[in-house]
Amino acid sequence: MGKTERVKYLIIGNSAGGIGTAEAIREVDKAGSIAIVSDEPYPVYSRPLISKYLAEKRPLERILFRPADFYEDNRIKTFLGRKAEELDTNAHSVLLADDTTIVWEKLLLATGGLPIVPPTEGSESDGVFTFTTLDDARAIDRFLGEARRAVVIGGGLIGVSVTEALVKRGIQVTIIEMMGRILSTILDEEMSALEKTALEQSGVNILTGHTVTSVDNESSTGRVNGVTLDDGTGVPCGLVVVAIGVHPRTGLAASAGININRGIVVDRHMRTSSPDVYACGDAAEVFDFIHGENRVTPIWPNAYLGGRVAGFNMAGVPTEYQGGTAMNSMNYFGLAVTTAGIATPPDGSYTTVSQRQNGSYKKVVLKDGLVVGMVFARDVERSGIIFSLMKERVNVQGLEQALVAEDFGLVSLPEEIWRSRLEVPSGVGD
Repeated sequence: MGKTERVKYLIIGNSAGGIGTAEAIREVDKAGSIAIVSDEPYPVYSRPLISKYLAEKRPLERILFRPADFYEDNRIKTFLGRKAEELDTNAHSVLLADDTTIVWEKLLLATGGLPIVPPTEGSESDGVFTFTTLDDARAIDRFLGEARRAVVIGGGLIGVSVTEALVKRGIQVTIIEMMGRILSTILDEEMSALEKTALEQSGVNILTGHTVTSVDNESSTGRVNGVTLDDGTGVPCGLVVVAIGVHPRTGLAASAGININRGIVVDRHMRTSSPDVYACGDAAEVFDFIHGENRVTPIWPNAYLGGRVAGFNMAGVPTEYQGGTAMNSMNYFGLAVTTAGIATPPDGSYTTVSQRQNGSYKKVVLKDGLVVGMVFARDVERSGIIFSLMKERVNVQGLEQALVAEDFGLVSLPEEIWRSRLEVPSGVGD
């Protein structure tokens, strides 16, 4: 019989959402006991930096999201390297894999996402990896002595980030992308083409419009020696990384009868269908202010902000999530790109303004006078202002062209818009 622990606040998940929750709770409740459970054994690290860990052999200390003494300073009890196996919402308890039972008053599910690995012949071969956790990066690092060529299945953000890391480690990489272009879910065609050029100039081979039908291996060792594509083409390699994306990790919530759609369904207070249970991050469907509905948006800043909203509500301070949307700021192969919202308009009800100058690219997507999307490349300094206009639903009708102008700034906008943002009192500068 395992031991039983009792806490006021239990957080399952030790990444951005879980940490945001813990910090918000501590801001308003200094005394209530907090525990964090994670099946990973590490203190909280920044998942977007696992490519730096792999590329530069950057030590764990340099990818930590919070200092090593974060848990002690905030009086948080940790159950790291311990998987939550069973959730009983009636008994307000969670059973861990080591038979420890934790009884809680308020629970936060920040269980994250699981890598999508389609059933493929040979996918169990030695040398096939995913790339979403530090352990994935460590496993690839250990294997690199065995391989000089790699195939990355998937040309999205995960695929491009691991490709850059492998190239920096001297590996020849081929990306296999099912769609007609790389990064197609977050970039428009023009920007995808710029990214493709940047990758190819670094020696990356990109094959679009294809899928991998089998991973091939040496019969004597079971070690990867290539992949076969849907048209029968063989691509030799000693390493395969499956980077198709992630899907919400909802198993624990579903087993307890909590409402699931694509992800765990939450309201604007991050509450699930079960009293005293909250959810955030990659596992949850949260409000998207561009689409006006709940969606799965697996990005780090949204997870953290959603966690903070959950934490305040768990601690008894009613707080509403204002909404997030797809947003990415990246710099792979020397090309700085910021993108948010809708990059490619789905129909003719949208308008776009764009500018190309000195190798930079700026594009803003609008609907009914509101900014609903943007793509900036190289000159990304003012993209934050555009995102603020987007987030605050500021009507910019008649100002569209100014948004992509070379000298665009807050003061390019009408006074009533920029005064409030700069907190300039009326009368100053008159």
